Amino acid sequence: MLARVHSGSLQGIDGLPVEVEVDITFGLPSFSTVGLPEGAVRESKDRVKAAIKNSGYEFPNRRIIINLAPADVKKAGTGFDLPIALGILAASELFSPELLNEYGAIGELSLDGGIRPVPGLLSLAIAARDQGLKGILAPEDNASEAAVVSGLEVIPVKHLHQAVDFLAEIKSINPVVVELEELFRLSSEYEVDFSEVKGQEQVKRALEIAAAGGHNVLMTGPPGSGKTMLARRLPTILPDLSFEEALETSKIYSVMDLLPMEQGLMTIRPFRAPHHTISDAGLIGGGRIPRPGEVSLAHNGILFMDELPEFKKNVLEVLRQPLEAGNVTIARAASSLNFPARFVLVAALNPCPCGHRGDFRHECICSPQEIKRYENRISGPLLDRIDIHLEVPAVPFREMTSETEGESSAVIKKRVSAARKIQQNRFSRDKRIFSNGQMGNRDIKKSCSIDKTSRNLLEQAIDHLGLSARAYYRILKISRTIADLEAGKDIKARHVAEAVQFRRLDRKNKVLNG
Repeated sequence: MLARVHSGSLQGIDGLPVEVEVDITFGLPSFSTVGLPEGAVRESKDRVKAAIKNSGYEFPNRRIIINLAPADVKKAGTGFDLPIALGILAASELFSPELLNEYGAIGELSLDGGIRPVPGLLSLAIAARDQGLKGILAPEDNASEAAVVSGLEVIPVKHLHQAVDFLAEIKSINPVVVELEELFRLSSEYEVDFSEVKGQEQVKRALEIAAAGGHNVLMTGPPGSGKTMLARRLPTILPDLSFEEALETSKIYSVMDLLPMEQGLMTIRPFRAPHHTISDAGLIGGGRIPRPGEVSLAHNGILFMDELPEFKKNVLEVLRQPLEAGNVTIARAASSLNFPARFVLVAALNPCPCGHRGDFRHECICSPQEIKRYENRISGPLLDRIDIHLEVPAVPFREMTSETEGESSAVIKKRVSAARKIQQNRFSRDKRIFSNGQMGNRDIKKSCSIDKTSRNLLEQAIDHLGLSARAYYRILKISRTIADLEAGKDIKARHVAEAVQFRRLDRKNKVLNG
């Protein structure tokens, strides 16, 4: 007899509908799986056979053929265990296959028939809904992950016999229900706050501008000046994730099996801080079966790269595509996958190899040649994609011990969110741009017109302060964001004057083009 079970496989971070066809015929006992199965899928026959027997069902002593359609796409993962087992039992006429036309199934089987969670369940649930299925049978441990998808019943099952009883209509199981508003309310709080930062008012102002416009930031300062502390608090002033952003981010974390089971959805903006020993594949994504890297895990959030010059040159250079395009393309012989990677880069470095150049508390021991080599580890094309350059000085003792608290993250966040709404209205017709930091030269010319006074000021800055030509458009973008923070329609001279202060590396001509 032939039985069909709806299931799915992952392609990048998206789900691909897969139909599991099970045919049981007379002949010598055998179990074969076709349809380009990877190793974990081929091994499922042993798990399925043991799970069926240990659940109290009879395993058919016949010729069994499993086909995973479409047969020209590679299938990977252990999520096919449950649909294969259900297909075998349905083909053995243990229960009527009627409900299998309405419900899909995804899950890994243990040898005793237990159903274990699988990565990527959120993406697979979205694919099942788009396929027109009424619902899916999913592992109970991470069923809440799939339940955030509207228009799809998610039936939680912990054991194979529960799935069989449900499909045989012997026992009903209530679908998992997730209250999205409550989920966002309970889990959208941060453990850190900007009010905890002592001093550094100019740096905090710059980070507010960066958050408001989605600008990349490079911070230079001695060890202990607070670069990491400030970077970790930047997500607290970013606007709240919309449901669409949360869903897109959660898909990435679901595929990587990093989504908290009790949560089911990412409700705060991610903060990723990879170590400087990371490989280019770890940062950008890749592998035999391509998986997202750190830049994709930072999607809709912050990618913090501390000690930037210590990263390998090839690792830094692969950042150029995601910073420019907001996505990553991983090409393989058989396919090409695209991962989203729209993030704010916050990079930090010391002013010199010893870290004490310009520090009033310590003496620098580096030679000019050592300092130049250290600075030149960052190429010009990469530096060109960073809008804001900051000097983070050491905090004086008086400010460090002050009991006066600065503005809280909540207060700053209100101003940032208001500025982002202005930008959303400005770019509502352009689906490529979400903030000022993503504007290209054509968009800048359209949205960043300046008056004669501002133009003269900018011309003087370029001529007399030695600013590079590439700084021109960066200054205009930052000026536009500063004006948005004031809810101003036009860019004023004071906005341009403040923006000029955030191109320090251009002004000092520290880094050569690479």
